[in-house]
Amino acid sequence: MKISGVRTAVVQGNYEWILVRVYTDEGLVGLGECYWGAGVESIVRHLKGLLLGEDPHNVDWLYQKMVRGMSGAGSTGGATVAAISGVELALWDLKGQALGTPIYNLLGGRHRQRIRIYADCGHGAQPTPAAWADKAREMVALGFTAIKFDIDNIAAARFRDPYHVGVGRSGWLQGQQQPLANAELDLMVELVGAVREAIGPGIDLALDCHWNYAARDAIRIAEAMAPFRLLWLEDPTPPDNVEALKRVTDRSPVPICSGENHYTRHGLRQMITAQAVDIVQPDIPKVGGLLEAKKIADLADIYYIPFAAHNVSSPIATMAACHVCAGIRSFVALEFHAHDVDWWQALAVGGESVIKDGYIALPDRPGLGIQLDEEVARAHLKPGAAFFA
Repeated sequence: MKISGVRTAVVQGNYEWILVRVYTDEGLVGLGECYWGAGVESIVRHLKGLLLGEDPHNVDWLYQKMVRGMSGAGSTGGATVAAISGVELALWDLKGQALGTPIYNLLGGRHRQRIRIYADCGHGAQPTPAAWADKAREMVALGFTAIKFDIDNIAAARFRDPYHVGVGRSGWLQGQQQPLANAELDLMVELVGAVREAIGPGIDLALDCHWNYAARDAIRIAEAMAPFRLLWLEDPTPPDNVEALKRVTDRSPVPICSGENHYTRHGLRQMITAQAVDIVQPDIPKVGGLLEAKKIADLADIYYIPFAAHNVSSPIATMAACHVCAGIRSFVALEFHAHDVDWWQALAVGGESVIKDGYIALPDRPGLGIQLDEEVARAHLKPGAAFFA
């Protein structure tokens, strides 16, 4: 069997979901998905030249060939790694189909038959205790046993310096320089307290800082959140400086989680070996794909650091992530970030629903175990995007 083509389609959900198909001369087609980002789709198309005529069974070798072939285009991080990751997911789907077995059987088998999902609640409808409590109760009523709120940028006066205008969720470079105001910290306590009261002690609660704070302020936040017994405090400091992150982790009374802004096991090595986090959380269709995620989890496991997975993907990459998470001994939870996309589950066919009662059941069908609903995908294509052309 030889690879005969690589094609893409971009579905517009709450993010751009860049879908990948790898075709073969025997008619089998593998389905994957890349993490969103400028230039990712065009890089996938460029990778086609490295893959044509190759045997798709050699997934790790093809991964290395793509990395080496794109070394001049930044294959240690960024859009290039995201593109390679999406192709790698499709290759595993293809191999599983060819061998008649689910992907998790190709990655060492499974520790669990269903994958725990945590629901990302964002900033809530508005930064009020009542709104946050209502959102939390809504997610728990759907069966989620773990939820997360975005604790950063909840105060309009957060950025007083005009040079900080427009930083938003991507503004960690500017935001981390702005001291944390007492009023903002008090609001955080009020909001999180309302959530904890609404959901009770049995539901896990995580908070996301989106890299917005200096180390000292991150420690202040962690200390203020200690009474609420968090599952974790996520990305408290900018991703550039592992030493600063370790300073927070060493002083924090709550677990610190990070990793989604790093690429490959090499990019996460220092964070893990320095034990700068309590939980490592890469994004699987961004970090290098399924096998790379397994290697990262195995490295972290040596230091007894649990593994979670950031995820803003469609059901395609979400299910792919489930296959590798099934085989990670120290797995905690996988993110779900598309509650407001009412057709998210409809994008995949192959089961009654992807998420049920806060879990994803692993399929026993070959490869991914699900397929793309082409009618739903076509209905939500990004304007101007081709459909696997």
